[in-house]
Amino acid sequence: MQLTFASYNIHKAVGLDRRRDPERIMTVINELDADVVALQEADLRFGSRAAVLPREVLDEHHWQVAPLSLRPGGVGWHGNALLVRRGITILDAESIALPSLEPRGAMRAHLELEGVEFSVAAMHLDLSGLIRRRQVATVCGAMENTDRASVLLGDLNEWSAGAGALRAFGDDWTVLTPGRSFPSRRPLAALDRIVHSAHWEAGDCHVHHSALAAVASDHLPVRAQLTFSA
Repeated sequence: MQLTFASYNIHKAVGLDRRRDPERIMTVINELDADVVALQEADLRFGSRAAVLPREVLDEHHWQVAPLSLRPGGVGWHGNALLVRRGITILDAESIALPSLEPRGAMRAHLELEGVEFSVAAMHLDLSGLIRRRQVATVCGAMENTDRASVLLGDLNEWSAGAGALRAFGDDWTVLTPGRSFPSRRPLAALDRIVHSAHWEAGDCHVHHSALAAVASDHLPVRAQLTFSA
């Protein structure tokens, strides 16, 4: 079983031209040709914090949304959302409370395909290095409650190539480095990562850098093909 996972900080659908354009973001998401996509900054910052990608738009593009939103008009938790292609069964979803100095959160969904159950977490971590390490430990702890194959996706806000919060994943996780994804016009840092348990073997892994992705958000999306091997 081979699946493509992706992570994309959509910057509330505001591009480098300062226009909020949900359809442009949807086009980039569809360019990824992924099975599961974790989104960060997927809701408005103020007011009702409604989703910047309305559910009807996601439906039109044939995406399922992991059912977690606690607000009317929302699609996720603290800006994190998980999109799942049709054909994959969403068994359940739950939030993961993170230690933080600013509003941050993570979420986890339990999925099934071809008789294989697996878990996916979406996260957007803190700007503080100390808090980031604690947040990584919290997410890993939440995933250790099961021995299912697992994939962690998100904007880790970690500028270090292999130190800092990345060390908190420990030996049980493989941290992939798709490449530099921020800022989108001239990427300098690999802030967006894909992390997987030992149940998977990684194939192609890269930053998606199309002409549209370069202006649709301040981050470029990242993607990786993973094959279930255990």
